[in-house]
Amino acid sequence: MAEPEQVVDVSITAGDPELLARLVRDMVDSGLVACGNIIPGVRSIYRWDGAVQDDPETLAVLHTRRSRVDDILAFMAEHHPDETPQVIATAAVHTHPGYQQWVIDSTR
Repeated sequence: MAEPEQVVDVSITAGDPELLARLVRDMVDSGLVACGNIIPGVRSIYRWDGAVQDDPETLAVLHTRRSRVDDILAFMAEHHPDETPQVIATAAVHTHPGYQQWVIDSTR
């Protein structure tokens, strides 16, 4: 029996929480991700264009299969308003078997 595909979490930030929610909804609707958790109230401090920035943002944590990460990157390149959006995929080391199967079944 083949091993099930690996589940990954992908984090994305955006300054506009409603825009981020729309992007997550579109990815769930299209089967790119099984679920997206929206976490408001993130404060991001980073260097950009030679200066330290301090901005309010919203974080989305997406749950998907490993093979969809490149498609998520392409989707973000087309739809995210930032020139260089944060898109970070992290492998889920351990996943409840039922949840893992649900993520795989919910993505295509």
